[in-house]
Amino acid sequence: MATIKIGKMRRRGVGDIIFDLIIMITLAFLVIVTVYPFWNTIAVSLNDGLDSVKGGIKLLPRKFTWQNYKVLFVDDRLIKAFTISVSRTVLQTILSVFCTSMLAYALSRKEFVLRKPLTAILVISMYVNAGLIPGYMLIKSLHMLNSYAVYIVPCLVDVFNFILIRTYINGLPDSFVESARIDGAGEFTIFLKIIMPLIVPSIAMVSLFVAVGAWNSWFDTYLYCSGKVNLHSLQYKLMEFLQSSQNQSSSAADAGAMALAAGSGASTSMVTPVSIRASITMIATIPILVVYPFVQKYFVVGMTIGGVKE
Repeated sequence: MATIKIGKMRRRGVGDIIFDLIIMITLAFLVIVTVYPFWNTIAVSLNDGLDSVKGGIKLLPRKFTWQNYKVLFVDDRLIKAFTISVSRTVLQTILSVFCTSMLAYALSRKEFVLRKPLTAILVISMYVNAGLIPGYMLIKSLHMLNSYAVYIVPCLVDVFNFILIRTYINGLPDSFVESARIDGAGEFTIFLKIIMPLIVPSIAMVSLFVAVGAWNSWFDTYLYCSGKVNLHSLQYKLMEFLQSSQNQSSSAADAGAMALAAGSGASTSMVTPVSIRASITMIATIPILVVYPFVQKYFVVGMTIGGVKE
């Protein structure tokens, strides 16, 4: 066995070894470039606010503290905003994926006469947007201002996700649907029990897109629900908190004075825009990082199953 391994190593040649080294060095560099900013943000978020202003924090915090996170979560309104963001993300993902998938199935049927004109209308709406003011007037006319429905109803169907799911359904053999119809199944039953289990990879991909968009959204809260505090999302609250922190910093002293106070042994522990910004980034990022590994495996599956033909 040892002789065979040595023979294989000799047959590889010096060029192959150099090529492997170049690949490994390149990948290691890419990993460092990708991971370092995230790790540095964690270090800053766990560092004393005044000390963070001086800069120079690399991989570990100089003065470890939980104060930045305590300040963010000491207000009950932030907990309420977190609940709103979680609930809207879950509901919007479930309802949007279900409605978009159902529409994609309906417009993928060749026997549906209006599938081409309806698909054309949907695609045109993706490229031609009415604008901010007409959208606001539409929401107002539907009486959804300052209501929870504004987070869900306008997002029930996404055209881009519709195209992805319909393309995936078109790659499935028609014999599945035909055999179910012969057995007496209705269209809704075929969609739920035949199509939905077969398009799980595409549903997983679209679910991730919808969930990330819903979780990071704050502008819809600013436009439609800014007058109702109980409906403020987490991202909107964090944006407000960051702005107030920056205003407090500029009114109290400049960054140089705070850094000097931190260097002179000041014992006061306070947050600064630098530390708050890092803490907000972590709060907004960690939930997505927790969910993503469970969905990642479906991306490769989604790229291969769609190529199977009858």
